[in-house]
Amino acid sequence: MARLISALLPACRGRSAMPCCWIYACNINGRRPCKSWCPSPGRQGKRHENRKRNGMHPLAEKIERLLRDQELLCPGERIVVGVSAGPDSMALLHLLAGLAWQPALQITALYVDHGLRPAETEAEAALVKAAANRLGVGFELVALDVAAEAARCKKSLEHMARDLRYEAFIRLAKRLGATRIAVAHTADDQAEEVIIRLLRGAGRGGLAGMRLLREECIVRPLLTTAKHDILAYLQSADIPFLQDSSNTDLRFLRNQVRLEILPFLERYNPGLRRTLQRNAAILQDEEDLLSRQARRCWQEVARVSGTPPDQSARITIDGRRLLALHPALQRRVAEMMLIAMTARPDSRHIEQFLHLARQGQGGAQLHFSRGLRVRKQRGVLICSYPRGLGAGRGNLE
Repeated sequence: MARLISALLPACRGRSAMPCCWIYACNINGRRPCKSWCPSPGRQGKRHENRKRNGMHPLAEKIERLLRDQELLCPGERIVVGVSAGPDSMALLHLLAGLAWQPALQITALYVDHGLRPAETEAEAALVKAAANRLGVGFELVALDVAAEAARCKKSLEHMARDLRYEAFIRLAKRLGATRIAVAHTADDQAEEVIIRLLRGAGRGGLAGMRLLREECIVRPLLTTAKHDILAYLQSADIPFLQDSSNTDLRFLRNQVRLEILPFLERYNPGLRRTLQRNAAILQDEEDLLSRQARRCWQEVARVSGTPPDQSARITIDGRRLLALHPALQRRVAEMMLIAMTARPDSRHIEQFLHLARQGQGGAQLHFSRGLRVRKQRGVLICSYPRGLGAGRGNLE
């Protein structure tokens, strides 16, 4: 009878109220379900049962609560998880695969080979694939030539790797019909990102840091979790991971911030990481409020015709109404205009646009990159591509 029950009941797929700290034990038992009805479950199966009775790991409880409260993921949703074999992404993969949701998430783990560390990528890809197989989730590998693309586009390796990686995430998500892409940024990454953006002269929006949900598809379930909590979870769950040797390469700004700048600043404020995380959260709330106000102002001052960047497309801004707004809203509306016209504005572009609105004479013009022009005429700012995309002088890059 016991064998009959074992044959009829579904095999344990590594999903129950307990997260993935017992998944390896489940797989040792093959197709025998690691449940209370298992025939002679053995030592590994008993440890599985004991852990289930003890409840979920605190980090798993925290992540499940965050996902539900913030509506970041839904049961049964198809998602792509970026997994590099490092500690953060391995923890994320196991935590998501261990959610006791019905229906379960449809997960595909994606490993991206950037072509920068050939001596390490084979072992990393093998570890991610093995973990995906144990967890019963999909696995995909994408190979990139970041160095060649960086040279062609005249970008840093760091920026090019990030851009190409996210392009790979999005392509796979579209191919699979996935609605979310989960990445493993942590609270420590948030603190580092805020410092980096501060060094680069970011404004309020940049200093708000990364968000839990970006562009309605990128989710960061670990963004409120400290690195030491992730390492503790990995240790308690016996989850293997590998360290990326490039994480200690001081040629990269992020590594300089992590290994040198933040430790130096923490000599003066040991709680600096928490302070930066808290400030980022506050700025995000204020950014949301300011964005809502700016959208209302946009409806009052802007008129859009055509579809940028078509030659017939244009946006007209009522200069008098624009200058009647608070300076913070003026800058936001100017930024919205440039973005709507497919430009990539920085603070210099925005200030030049507002200077034209305040002091520019009738007929004065600004020439932005790719042919975008802003002309002042009778107090109205006219934004257009008079010669089409890419045909202008583009003296503002």
